Amino acid sequence: MSPRQRLLVLAALLLALLGLTTPAQAGESGAAAAPNFKAPYPCGQQWTYSHHSAEVRRALDFIRSDGGSTAGTPTLASAAGTAYRYYQAGGAGNYIVIDHGSGWKTYYFHLASFSVANGAGVAQGQEIGITGSTGNSSGAHIHYEQLLNGVGQDIRINGSPLAYPGSYHQYYLTSDNCGGGSSNFRTWGSDVAVRADAYLSSPLVTRLGGPTAVYVECQKQGDTVNAEGYSNNWWSKLRDQGGFVSNIYIDHPDAKLPGVPDC
Repeated sequence: MSPRQRLLVLAALLLALLGLTTPAQAGESGAAAAPNFKAPYPCGQQWTYSHHSAEVRRALDFIRSDGGSTAGTPTLASAAGTAYRYYQAGGAGNYIVIDHGSGWKTYYFHLASFSVANGAGVAQGQEIGITGSTGNSSGAHIHYEQLLNGVGQDIRINGSPLAYPGSYHQYYLTSDNCGGGSSNFRTWGSDVAVRADAYLSSPLVTRLGGPTAVYVECQKQGDTVNAEGYSNNWWSKLRDQGGFVSNIYIDHPDAKLPGVPDC
């Protein structure tokens, strides 16, 4: 044994006696550290969740509780990774598994449809599917799981563990899954105008033919728009469409979108 090797052994023994770890040991335990998982639904939305004994592993089921529709809402990647598409008629329906590396995976069941190709790399906050009720499901919801080396883990969001209530509307979670993805909100209506600025007189940039997943960069006040008995003077700047749309056409009950900065 060389003098350097003897020093390393002595150092390891001393650290062990002190209850500490060597750098190599720290690296080994850190390899399994969980990603900083976010909620699997769009930024600013509030959902409620529950768990029942028939659920596989340590799943939680999420439904919207802020007045918006659960069905049709984008399901988002809670952390970056590689997405794989599956189908199980009598169980999970359309579902996606995201491999985050270091043994960590997340599962998203009962999707109405897929939004990414099989094997695609996805960013945290990216839309991976549309929430639905396919497979063995009694209503639209996101069945969500976090697994380490194939074993279901107690679900943590932003590093904090969630409760496991037996029914909905006991606990609520507002999403801060706001960055880097392909969408964080969804529009409603048809032939919705996207304009160069937050005014009805601003030049038309494009039109949204129907409900569309959009990424809102920021929002500001402009002209008041009336629709379906409501009025709203807040407008959202859409990153991918390069213009502004009235918040009245964003699928969220608040006039000013939560979690979105002012322009």
